[in-house]
Amino acid sequence: MAVLEVHTHMSVITNELALWKPAKDTFLTIGVFDGVHLGHQHLIKELKRRADAEDVLSVVVTFNQHPRSVLGRQAALPYLTNGKDRAQLLQGLGVDRVITLPFTTEVAQLTAKQFVDLLREHLRMRGLVIGPDFALGRDREGNADLLGRLAVKGNFRVHVVAPLVLDGQVVSSTAIRQALAEGDMASVAKWLGRPFSLRGKVVAGKRRGQLLGFPTANLAVNPQHACPADGVYVVLAYFDGKVLGGVTNIGTRPTFEDGPRTVEVHLLDFQGELYGREMRIELLRRLRPELKFATAEELVTQMRRDVAQARAFLEA
Repeated sequence: MAVLEVHTHMSVITNELALWKPAKDTFLTIGVFDGVHLGHQHLIKELKRRADAEDVLSVVVTFNQHPRSVLGRQAALPYLTNGKDRAQLLQGLGVDRVITLPFTTEVAQLTAKQFVDLLREHLRMRGLVIGPDFALGRDREGNADLLGRLAVKGNFRVHVVAPLVLDGQVVSSTAIRQALAEGDMASVAKWLGRPFSLRGKVVAGKRRGQLLGFPTANLAVNPQHACPADGVYVVLAYFDGKVLGGVTNIGTRPTFEDGPRTVEVHLLDFQGELYGREMRIELLRRLRPELKFATAEELVTQMRRDVAQARAFLEA
């Protein structure tokens, strides 16, 4: 029975790994890589450097879900990049292959040795490049020490890469989520290596912005995606091949109601219908927290100031 259980656990990813038959040996790195931030990029550059030096292929193995969300031991983390964006960002780093594996409760039961054996068999792994806190396999047993012992027996090498530190801060997804929660978009952009973005379809809202003279596009952002602190932000909006500046309000619109949290984008110098369009926004700077105004007139006055500040920022 135990043998059957192990086979079931392994078959989930064996099928995925067997789809790619590498022409030569590989160096791998493994992780969720949520955000593909500068710390991840630092690790993957080292992977590429070592793979090129050995004349082998550089391969990133990632997962379609964060292990936390599958195992349920801790609250699921809001993700910094969706799966599609993450794969594109990883490919953009110039590796030979990005392989996205399903992370399921069955996969979580694999021991570190079982996982390593699969990588050696199907991906011809000759080297594994990891960060110091990396752990692989059931109950995170496969830390750097255990992987080093498996490497001796399995004829591959493990290279541990020190984390990237910028201005005294280790660059990590945790640090980026904390900066997002504070609306500190400068730190978020510095650690991501690019502006933080949200995407979604434009859906119908209450058209209150239209009545106030500031029409907005209501963006249906996936609720599992990380969002910055409530407030008003300068943004760049991307849709239909266009790039336009704008002002985005994230929050519950307390002047009128305390409703569900929304992401509303007012585009500068734009007139037209946007319903049903896919839009991506880059959040460049937080202008202010979301405020409750005594009257709609006070809100409109402040919105005029917000738009003027956004224009000045974008022109600068």
